[in-house]
Amino acid sequence: MEININCDLGESSKLHSTENDPLLLSIVNSANIACGYHAGDEATMEKTIEISKKNNVSIGAHPSFNDPENFGRKRLDLPAKEIKKLIIDQIAILTSIANDKEIKVTHVKPHGALNNMACENYDLAKVISESIIEANKDLIFLVPTGSQMEKAGKKLNLKVAAEIFADRNYEDDGNLISRKKDNALITDPEVAKKHVIKMVETQALNCYSGKQIPCDIDSICVHGDGKSAVSTAKEIKEGLIKSGISLKPLNKLKKFI
Repeated sequence: MEININCDLGESSKLHSTENDPLLLSIVNSANIACGYHAGDEATMEKTIEISKKNNVSIGAHPSFNDPENFGRKRLDLPAKEIKKLIIDQIAILTSIANDKEIKVTHVKPHGALNNMACENYDLAKVISESIIEANKDLIFLVPTGSQMEKAGKKLNLKVAAEIFADRNYEDDGNLISRKKDNALITDPEVAKKHVIKMVETQALNCYSGKQIPCDIDSICVHGDGKSAVSTAKEIKEGLIKSGISLKPLNKLKKFI
């Protein structure tokens, strides 16, 4: 079995530090890089791309609402035309910098509120999928497993990679438990490792209640903003390797070659 570990990186802002990024880029297989709308800037994108390239980490655009004040985590009701422009512009920003560094952008993963809304809303998921096709139809669409984005991406014949979250708990409907709740996050690296390995081996989501939901799993997301982010990523990587699982960048997974 093969799997990918991805992480949201390059998110420099007053709300987030990138100090863990170099260490995380020595552990993960794919980086979702902020494109300046919720966090990040040109210098941070350049640095993140350079370190990714050195570590053979594939890079993707991490587009968001243009809302740095709320780190892209506030839900906004925008017309489809504006959503499409947001996505295409952010892919273009990262692609331009990546081209200068002689590395390809391989995937797209929406961020924050945009991601959460599109998980629930098929019409929004379809707009995002169409935007990716317009920007570059060969990009892999990295989405939460079981989401409306997975459905829309597959229906529009995009390359879809389904992800689970290493450091988040799930509701019984398969959605992430809200960050506003005390049990939303998994902060113990050992617990996160067991959580991930069980999901990968059973190909099912572990809900907080104990319920399991069968699903496709191509990738595991480790958030880079927690105090235990680096140790969690290390534990998960080591645990997966010990379980005989091969770790690869998204674009090197057999299903995309």
